[in-house]
Amino acid sequence: MAAAHLSFLPCPVSAPFHYPVTRLTCSPLYEFPAPTQSRFIIRTRALGNEMLGDFGARDPFPAEVESRFADKVLGNGNTEHKILIPNLSALSLSQQECIPVSPLLSPISEDDAQKLLKKIVGWRLLSEEGGLKLQCLWKLRDFGCGVELINRIFKVAEAAGHFPNIHLEQPNQVRAELWTASIGGLSMNDFIVAAKIDEIRTSDLVPRKRIWA
Repeated sequence: MAAAHLSFLPCPVSAPFHYPVTRLTCSPLYEFPAPTQSRFIIRTRALGNEMLGDFGARDPFPAEVESRFADKVLGNGNTEHKILIPNLSALSLSQQECIPVSPLLSPISEDDAQKLLKKIVGWRLLSEEGGLKLQCLWKLRDFGCGVELINRIFKVAEAAGHFPNIHLEQPNQVRAELWTASIGGLSMNDFIVAAKIDEIRTSDLVPRKRIWA
């Protein structure tokens, strides 16, 4: 490896600044020119005349500081930074938690239930004498897959603290119904649990599709 030689040359008398000129003679590919009056610029020359650009920055000149140029920047005086925390309405139903429901609370109306129904998958509204209910059906591969789905639904419902009615019908069909019996209809808890159940993995339980050659 070639040794690097650093030499300092005296600055000409006519130069406006009395700084030594520094040259690095390790390789002809790198050169540090003398500082100029406006600012110090260090350019790295590589592969011929290709320039990589300026490095570093400069402090403002005294005249710029006296002019208070920063105060003239649009929005400098009234810029406000806020950290916004999403409220419940901004969260998806599956991210919300069930809360205790007072028996004095009115059930969700059918119009509001139809709007919330668009946020869950595979569920439908049932209007019965006891009030509105949510219902979902799963066609599974066999009886054992039905039992496994019921176990997965139970884990989700137990964590949420709100339980659906679950029926294992025929050899391979599971039916789940959600409603809040204490108010005789639907509450937000029913839609929250329905959304959480939607996230249960069922791809390994449903009948396999036939692939024809």
